[in-house]
Amino acid sequence: MSTPLAPKLYRRACTALAEDIRAGVLAEGTRLTETGVADRFGISRAPARQALGELENLGLLRKAEGRGYDIVAIERRAEIEPGGQTHSPPAELQAQSSWELIYPEVEIEVVSRTSIASWRINEALLARHFGVSRTVARDVVARLQERGIVRKDSSSRWVAPALTEKHIDELYELRWVLEPLALQKAAPHLPVGLLSGLRLNIEETIAASAVSSDRLDQLEQELHVDLLGRCDSPALLRAVSLPQALLVAHHFLYRRTSDLFASEPFLPEHLKIIRCLETGDVASACEALAEHLKVSRHRAMLRIHAVAKTIQPANLPYLERL
Repeated sequence: MSTPLAPKLYRRACTALAEDIRAGVLAEGTRLTETGVADRFGISRAPARQALGELENLGLLRKAEGRGYDIVAIERRAEIEPGGQTHSPPAELQAQSSWELIYPEVEIEVVSRTSIASWRINEALLARHFGVSRTVARDVVARLQERGIVRKDSSSRWVAPALTEKHIDELYELRWVLEPLALQKAAPHLPVGLLSGLRLNIEETIAASAVSSDRLDQLEQELHVDLLGRCDSPALLRAVSLPQALLVAHHFLYRRTSDLFASEPFLPEHLKIIRCLETGDVASACEALAEHLKVSRHRAMLRIHAVAKTIQPANLPYLERL
């Protein structure tokens, strides 16, 4: 059974096609088929069929002899922008929109489960579950791989490894070796005002009486992604992104373990790094970053163990527990 996201895919395709027909981008007499609509929007034939049926109900299509639907004659209506310029709606909804629509749900479902086990991902069942094409499902898995969440096993099947102590140790070791080097290379390229803004965000969070998990996630991104992203070595940045699954996991773990610590311990550690950078002491900032990552490893395991005791994920057809 597909999730409630599948109807959204057919509605988005229906809306885009209706706009193209009304704007004259698709001319009268043009034939639309399930296969053609599915290929264009990166969806399966089921939502493509729904989109065509809805367009027929709107009076924009009629059943053609043989296969498909023909666009009927309608009164063209151009949208007028300020200044008298005509504006036609976008001609196409890119297939990428389909994978972006379902990706956040897939990511959180996979990452949340890695706190208790490893999981195999089946692309075909993923596509069927969401009512999308195999191409879209493949794009989703490729993004999971890019984020360091899945990798291929010895049989070339996609696996999301469990966040075991050994796996966490490996990821953090990579981080405390690579991130200080990236920070050193990023330091000369930081725009004026960036560091003071980051420091102010941390100081305000430390002073706050309550801090949301989204706020903690934002501060992690600001240091470990946005600031390090100023590094001028693309090869190093690609290497830094390999253990990025930890940041994705923290996004989930912060929400489930908000009461684990009296105050969030990484905040003063981040503040020390930023203050060192502000004084121009890049070497000390790199040392502080490495130390921060070394002590964070233990805290991450505490969060994972706490979540593993409480989480009871529902069965999903595209995920197989290993």
